[in-house]
Amino acid sequence: MEMRNEKLRTLVQDTPQLVGKEVLIKGWVKTRRDHGKLVFLDVTDKSGVVQVVAPGTDKNVSELRSQYVVGIKGTVHKRPEHLRNKKIPTGDVEIQPHADGIEIISKADTLPFDLDQSELNLELPTLLDFRSLTLRHPKQQAIFKVQEALVAGFRKGAEELGCTEIVVPTIAISATEGGAEVFAVDYYGHKAYLTQSPQLYKQMMVPIFERVWTIAHAYRAEPSVTTRHLSETTQLDCEMGFVTFEELLDSLEQVGVTMVDYTQEKCSDIFSAYNLERVALGKIPRLTLREAQEIIFKEFGRDSRKEKDLAPQDEVDICKWAKEKHKSDFVTITHFPTKAKPFYTMPDPKDRQYSLSYDLLFRGVEVLSGSQRINDYEMLVKSIKNRGMNPKDFALYLMAFKYGMPPEGGFSFGLERMTMKLFGLANIREASLFPRDMERIDERLSAHNKDNQKKR
Repeated sequence: MEMRNEKLRTLVQDTPQLVGKEVLIKGWVKTRRDHGKLVFLDVTDKSGVVQVVAPGTDKNVSELRSQYVVGIKGTVHKRPEHLRNKKIPTGDVEIQPHADGIEIISKADTLPFDLDQSELNLELPTLLDFRSLTLRHPKQQAIFKVQEALVAGFRKGAEELGCTEIVVPTIAISATEGGAEVFAVDYYGHKAYLTQSPQLYKQMMVPIFERVWTIAHAYRAEPSVTTRHLSETTQLDCEMGFVTFEELLDSLEQVGVTMVDYTQEKCSDIFSAYNLERVALGKIPRLTLREAQEIIFKEFGRDSRKEKDLAPQDEVDICKWAKEKHKSDFVTITHFPTKAKPFYTMPDPKDRQYSLSYDLLFRGVEVLSGSQRINDYEMLVKSIKNRGMNPKDFALYLMAFKYGMPPEGGFSFGLERMTMKLFGLANIREASLFPRDMERIDERLSAHNKDNQKKR
């Protein structure tokens, strides 16, 4: 590879194929190690890390420290056999800069913590308080490379179902599912809400494309501070027309397996580096809510057989059962009480107190919910009224049903929960780049309020 001009740049990952060639890399100084007259630098860019061996006499080398942004022009050399690093793809090579070949592009202040350690041993609030810095750590980057793969895997699965991608709004005239767990916004003097889900909009698109998928933000003003809840989440949604209940179950399980398969293959290096447990993908058991509760009672001695949903410990236990008995980290739970589900959920014609609804559990947590929907206009209007809501608030939505809606249904994955369980994280906030909860919008609200009070 010949350097034709100063603007030509080589990515770090390509350097092993360029031994003896002149290159220009640009990135960040990860670490600096001084050994006599030589300085060893680990330099990173978006593709990886490579070692640079520079003379300590270089006018810019003496100034370099962690997170300086640099451009380094030099020659790629094979490392001596005894100095090769088999843990990284570039471990067989190093770059030796030319005279005056190191350019400081941007300087960096001293970090408030050490990014060179294999684990960021920080309390969660500190991890999030310095989010734009802690995300530079390799493990933090790995979390979101896994998340990226989950999104790509979902897209792959949705497209295999024949779905068309749509983009939906996040401001609505009414609460998507009713209830008080919504964020109201002042919309040019009118009252509006941040959507609880893309639900109504994706349903309205079924008569247009029959099958659709979308990635959307969802907002829930739930007064809860737990390890599994966020106020703003990312939803991966499918909605399909001309489907039966069984076809919906087949589809959601197919997409879930596709997401995991794709991610494990795409991120195999990350799974190895961080010893992530491979997902058990045996035949996914399907249980009604009452069947699941009966198993929990018999296997674990806890009686929740009259509850309208599974408690967090129930989800943990039934997933443990599914893995032991069926070698599956997934389990599908169906037929939740109709009154506990949103107004658009279809009751089971065989027993209307239960609905044609479902959750997909993964490693002890619900990561998906959905249902077959009510597609009959009159039945849908009646359901809205029975929930104490006004059909006029859903005029645009109901229009789609008044003028011909086929049998339809869908499902929604929670991206952060999938990421959390696949990576084995303790708290869902670690699976969100910039998490929102009751105590944080980028900054901790308590600290933000104290600062404002001081300014007054």
